[in-house]
Amino acid sequence: MNVLINELPLSYFLFSLVGGYLLGSLPFGIILTRLAGQGDLRKIGSGNIGATNVLRTGNKGLALATLLLDSGKGALAVLLAYLIFPKDPLLLYCAGGGAFFGHLYPLYLKFKGGKGVATFLGTLLAINWPLGLACCLTWALSAVLFRISSLSALIAAALSPFYSYFLLHNSSLAIFACILCSMIFIRHAENIKRLLSGTEPKIGKK
Repeated sequence: MNVLINELPLSYFLFSLVGGYLLGSLPFGIILTRLAGQGDLRKIGSGNIGATNVLRTGNKGLALATLLLDSGKGALAVLLAYLIFPKDPLLLYCAGGGAFFGHLYPLYLKFKGGKGVATFLGTLLAINWPLGLACCLTWALSAVLFRISSLSALIAAALSPFYSYFLLHNSSLAIFACILCSMIFIRHAENIKRLLSGTEPKIGKK
């Protein structure tokens, strides 16, 4: 007999979570830089596997492709859960959250992944596009003002629970955003230290 959560079998939630995790674990930054003959991305710049570090290779097209694919895997996980299973928000949170944690702790890289910003944004866009758009615009505006990718990400992440609760009046989405936000801050611990000391590099700096 299936265990039910929110009137759905537990297997639905496990499948969404695991499926999202495996999709999120795909390290597109490493795959693309190797295919482009740039070597191992983990030995370049900050060693991070995301688009910001890909940009440090000097290949803007490659960085854009990484950004789109890393955000796309979060969005795809959510959309697949939406299409395959009954339209339950908790399933979307499981799939999107799984993809996000897959990027942070990828199975294919011995659980040493990125910081999750692009996957975070893509996941929010798929779950609730007004929230995702608000966070993307917040990131973009902050990037224009400060020219520091990590600071822009932290600002966008920090505001996501407030957008969810006060603008969209969605408490469950606010809790989900808060969980992802907390992980982004944890993964940016070193960046926060550099921001406080004024040594954090700006966008495009090798």
